[in-house]
Formats: sequence, C-alpha cells, structure tokens
Amino acid sequence: MSAAPPETGEPGSARKRELLEAAYRYVLSNGLAGMSLRPLAKAIGSSPRVLLFLFGSKDGLIRALLARAREDELGYLEALRDSRGLAATAMEIWSWLAAPPHRALLALWVEGYARSLLGQPGPWAEFGRDTVRDWLELLAARQPAARRVTQAGQDERTLLLAVLRGALLDLLATGDAGRVTRAVERHLNDLDRQE
Repeated sequence: MSAAPPETGEPGSARKRELLEAAYRYVLSNGLAGMSLRPLAKAIGSSPRVLLFLFGSKDGLIRALLARAREDELGYLEALRDSRGLAATAMEIWSWLAAPPHRALLALWVEGYARSLLGQPGPWAEFGRDTVRDWLELLAARQPAARRVTQAGQDERTLLLAVLRGALLDLLATGDAGRVTRAVERHLNDLDRQE
C-alpha cells in the first residue's frame, strides 16, 4: 500500500477543496465570529498546521470561506438571469432569501457584510462592496435598457436592494416571515405598477 500524497497548498488541490467544503459547512453552522483554528480543524478532521499550510494564514482561510459563500450567492444570481422584469426578479430573490434552508448562508453573508463595513484591511475587505455590485448588476439587467442608464433607474434598483437587504435583516432577527414578506410584496406591487 503506497503512502498518501503529501498535502499541498496548490489552489486546485483536492485536499484543499475538501477541507474548504468541510470548513464552509462548519462556519454555516457556527459562524465566523471568534472562529478558532483548533476547534475548526478538529471538527473537520484536520489540524491547524495543515489549514495554515493550505490557506497561508487564518485570514487566508476566512477569505476562502467568504469567497465560497459568494460562490453560492453568484450561483443563485446566475439562475435568475432568465427572470423578466424588476419586480418579478425581486420577488424571486425574496422567495429565495426567505426560504428557511438558506438562513445559515445568509447569516454568514450578513456577518461578512457587517465586518467589511469596518473598513479594515484583511479578509473582510471589499466583501460588502462586491456583494452590492453583484446584486445591483442583476437588478440593472432586469430593467428596460432605456431606464437602466438613467439616474431614476439607478435610484430604483438601489432602493429595491435596500428594501430586500433590510427585510432580510429583519427576517433573520425576528423569524417573522409573514410580516416581512407582506411588506416586501407591498413594495414590489408598487414597483410593478411603475414598470
């Protein structure tokens, strides 16, 4: 029986991808706040030394985890590319945001977003800015071309994103999906009448 190949820190290494997926499942359940390498490594069947070797540092691992969460977000956004109209797209987005199976991912997103607002260099840098850009690009693509390039069109999608983000925060804090969904639907009905 031959010995297992040594661990490598190559970006595409199978072991690195395997540990990243395991660490991602761990942080979806436990969050990133106060994450310590020793309990994480134990939970995913590795060691702090191996994680540091593969990801370069704890910050490198956090950056990889945030990128992995963003990958899930972008995958969802790509699935929405066929939606028609801004209000219809927003309703699809809200349905996905409000679905209980996505709560762990969204709580992780909120944590990364909030930490990025501190403006300190490190793994959180630009996370909030990048995610706002991702969502605004999707919303812009759902507007008529003539409206998309106007200040009114930019204001419309900025307000819509703020409504969705605020509703998400409220939902995560209270769990009151009925109340929050009614408010989102009211805003979207008003938006739909304007389209």
